[in-house]
Amino acid sequence: MHIGIPAEIRAGETRVATTPEIVKKFTAKGTHVVLVQAGAGASASIPDSAYHDAGATIVTDVAALYSQSEIILKVRGPESDELAMMRRDAVLLGLLSPHQVEGIEALAKHGLTAFSMEKLPRISRAQSMDVLSSQANIAGYKAVLMAANIYQRFFPMLMTAAGTVKAARVLVLGAGVAGLQAIATAKRLGAVVEAFDVRPAAKEQVESLGAKFVEVPLSDEEKTTAETAGGYAREMSDDYKRRQGELVHQRAIAADIIITTALIPGRPAPVLIKQETVQSMKPGSVIVDMAVEAGGNCPLSELDKIIVKHGVHLIGIANLPGLVAADSSTLYARNLMNFLNLMLDPETGEFKVNREDEIIAGTLVCIDGEIVNKV
Repeated sequence: MHIGIPAEIRAGETRVATTPEIVKKFTAKGTHVVLVQAGAGASASIPDSAYHDAGATIVTDVAALYSQSEIILKVRGPESDELAMMRRDAVLLGLLSPHQVEGIEALAKHGLTAFSMEKLPRISRAQSMDVLSSQANIAGYKAVLMAANIYQRFFPMLMTAAGTVKAARVLVLGAGVAGLQAIATAKRLGAVVEAFDVRPAAKEQVESLGAKFVEVPLSDEEKTTAETAGGYAREMSDDYKRRQGELVHQRAIAADIIITTALIPGRPAPVLIKQETVQSMKPGSVIVDMAVEAGGNCPLSELDKIIVKHGVHLIGIANLPGLVAADSSTLYARNLMNFLNLMLDPETGEFKVNREDEIIAGTLVCIDGEIVNKV
């Protein structure tokens, strides 16, 4: 099979869909040819020479790359110009934004067989392919470092000859993969950390990292509905949201740094930090809104900007993994390889879509001109 790796053209996207490590594995048996667009890995600190030495063919003409590639690995879904260059029988893997119906319809109309990695089932067998988890892990780490860089005080408590400096207080909203990494990173930097999540099951994970779990009392019915079968937080009742808002407001005005990670797949991000809360926070406080691309957990956040409102710094950088492009690309490339290997014969390299496999079936969004697994 000819596997194509184009350079990402989405503004601000620095990641690349494969690395020399993975190229070696694809080309080791001679059953696959890997085509890499010249400069594709430059923003992730991977020169063309590293791909070439690993066995890839460097292609300067992107149209030629797309015309020859039977399988295309991307980070972001294709723009219209890219889609027009793709073979109509090509296979596409990437972060395809499955909730954006128009984009998936365009892929189906073009005749692609496309797999959206956001739809990967959250089962044990799929962990090595879980793109969302690998990238969220990096985002949680980088969010804390960005906050520490903006915050004009120390994170740890320091006892000096000039007196004692208090530790920063960090509040993490959402204890999924990104939130747990944010907690761990803030603790390593010496902060006092609290965390909130609607899922009662998150309490043990939060406390295992040394943070205090802030919880809204739940009824028995709310406990059973707080989490989806896939492990994601579910949208809660209006009464719960009112109680949640009151508690979050109290903890937020006591915090120095807030990291918000709350997302509901396919829905606008829930508002957790209201304008009146920001107005009540301490001057110099920092909010990192990791849900900004879905509307934001704070309505004052602005996409891909760092701004100051009411004396509070709001960081709304959407692509945090792209700020750690080398490691983000490494993990992403491994995820894609592990997934693609489900459909490649290990001896002959033949490609086959087994729709009886729940991982393959769960991520497939279009095939033979038809949309499947409609969101």
